[in-house]
Amino acid sequence: MVTQLDESGLADEICGHCTDMRGRVLRPIQVGIPDTRQPDFAEAARRQSAAVAASEHAADDQAFIDSLSD
Repeated sequence: MVTQLDESGLADEICGHCTDMRGRVLRPIQVGIPDTRQPDFAEAARRQSAAVAASEHAADDQAFIDSLSD
């Protein structure tokens, strides 16, 4: 459910959520993810994929990824 909150209401909601998580012995973290809407996203993804594929560890990296999907 999405609700409209002003800034103070949002802060209160986030604080409450973090408190709930800590009560369940969970630790809140923040994760940065790329914005796929940015014009340079596709080129950056291609460049990074090519760098991983060209790595001397590419076979081991792929084996690891494959093992996760089995």
